[in-house]
Amino acid sequence: MKKRNILIVVMDGLGDRAVAQLGGMTPLQAASTPNLDWFARNGATGIVDVISPGVRPGSDTSHLAILGYDPYEVYTGRGPFEAAGVGLVGKKGDVAFRCNFATVDANMVVTDRRAGRIKEPDTGELVSVLRDIRIQGVEVIVKEATEHRAVLLLRGDGLSAAVSDVDPHDETKIHECRPLRPEATKTAEIVNDFVRRSYDSLNRHPVNRRREQSGLPPANILLPRGAGIFPDIVPFNERNGMRGAVVAGVSLIKGIARVCGLEVVEVKGATGGLDTDVNAKADAVLKLLRERDFVLLNVKATDIASHDGDASKKVKVIERLDGMMGRIREGMGGDVVVAIMADHCTPIELKDHSGDPVPLVVCCEGMVKDGGVAFDEASCAKGGLGRIRGKDVLPILIDKAGRSEKFGA
Repeated sequence: MKKRNILIVVMDGLGDRAVAQLGGMTPLQAASTPNLDWFARNGATGIVDVISPGVRPGSDTSHLAILGYDPYEVYTGRGPFEAAGVGLVGKKGDVAFRCNFATVDANMVVTDRRAGRIKEPDTGELVSVLRDIRIQGVEVIVKEATEHRAVLLLRGDGLSAAVSDVDPHDETKIHECRPLRPEATKTAEIVNDFVRRSYDSLNRHPVNRRREQSGLPPANILLPRGAGIFPDIVPFNERNGMRGAVVAGVSLIKGIARVCGLEVVEVKGATGGLDTDVNAKADAVLKLLRERDFVLLNVKATDIASHDGDASKKVKVIERLDGMMGRIREGMGGDVVVAIMADHCTPIELKDHSGDPVPLVVCCEGMVKDGGVAFDEASCAKGGLGRIRGKDVLPILIDKAGRSEKFGA
């Protein structure tokens, strides 16, 4: 059998629950999705517990699973992936955090965790005053990431990732970073010192004065969370014997790709936001499928609409992504194994991730069709692929692509 190329399309936060304002349908059910439904009719569907049943996946752990890794074995925290995503490649012993630019009042109470979804170039100007810092002999490196996000990397002796988050994850008073083990005391002290310095430096920054004059919330503090040491991961290409690439706008996904040894392809217009150019992403994927064995495409926009709790916006985003899949469908040819799925559910009602299973369709020439007629949560739950784990997806695709090794004689 001729070896086929593999494409995994991850629509971030796509899965949902029944939404009252949509008449009890999910956004995926309410949207017009002729192309996604075409893949369902011409393939096999199922649902995926990306980590395991009832476990709420992060985008980092879920993508590791989708790439075939066991998150329980290789995951050390989100920070290293965020750092790698913006080009901060860690060294042994480095501790990295993801951060939010946030808005706090004088009592350190968070009034906006995303500082009005501040973006570049403002974030770049803000972090410029936080460069060349050393605390207790440790180098402190800060870099802006996508939208309101940033990364913090600590480099020096005696560091540990066993510290708690400063980000309270809701609009309440910021937390003190606490050591979770005795050896992490120094790291916690450094983080708390850094947070204080970030507020002192950013609160009166000209960027924030301009924002306040325009009626926008100031990005007057950085709140670290998700500490981790850079993991020791066997490269994807080495594990699977395939030359792989990733197309994504979000720095976290780029970071996961880099840590896993996958090529990150930068696409003009791939912002990681609602304004991302999905057609440019589709064109990049089609070009890569002629040059690489494996491509993963991530689109973040569905997750953003979910976190905003905006059902109608999510429906519109899904319909845009359906158009993107039509573009890919028309240009990909017949020698591609395509999987379309979410990395996790982000229900409108929760505005956050949930442990619900996500829809999956696998489509390729010669596929036994399971009678599915639509790509949505309920329809896929009836499909022939059944209910599987996230780390099982890639082996299924590798086999469909004629790339699996026989087990036994």
